[in-house]
Amino acid sequence: MAERRFIDLSHTVEDGLITYKGLPAPIICDYLSREASRAHYAADTEFHIGKIEMVANTGTYLDAPFHRFADGKDLSELPLTALADLDGVVVRFGVEAQGRAVGKACFEGLDVAGKAVLVHTGWSRHWKTGAYFEGHPFLTEGAARYLRDAGAALVGIDALNIDDTDDGRRPVHTVLLGAEILVVEHLTNLDRLPDAGFRFYAVPVKVKAFGTFPVRAFGVVG
Repeated sequence: MAERRFIDLSHTVEDGLITYKGLPAPIICDYLSREASRAHYAADTEFHIGKIEMVANTGTYLDAPFHRFADGKDLSELPLTALADLDGVVVRFGVEAQGRAVGKACFEGLDVAGKAVLVHTGWSRHWKTGAYFEGHPFLTEGAARYLRDAGAALVGIDALNIDDTDDGRRPVHTVLLGAEILVVEHLTNLDRLPDAGFRFYAVPVKVKAFGTFPVRAFGVVG
């Protein structure tokens, strides 16, 4: 039996990280430092309690329907079956050769029903650089409609946004989240996954009245 491999598909969240221009970076600090904690415990005993202040769209994160629709399911209402142990498929897209728009032709002929469909563009190589925010690849509205009609369970991308950020309608979010198809953005390491035959996990904290939260996304191969 082949040994299972765990592939981390998430970026690290750290103090000062800019995920999306115009949104504040997280502030990560001590709430109770190790030094200060010593006054509360026996000799040679100390603990650290950290504090983080951040917007929901930080690092690699998952969008629930509530992110787009006021009456959509929030994070606390998502079943674990929609977030964990999903059959996964990777679609490879070359920005240099194919342009920015990932159209429905990229998915035609693939069995995506009930699966996590991850779009590998290689854009994550620009993470933490100015290039990450400019000219990123995205799915077209036609691609979103195709994936919806084909029964995809979740769609992810290793780029700034699954939508063209110049289109204020945000049609891909609207189509997918409107059909309760979850979205994961800012993935990385998709080059380390096979095209198919792996399981995908992206589980956020169970927060009421929240539509987006960072995840530790990963794939399991073997």
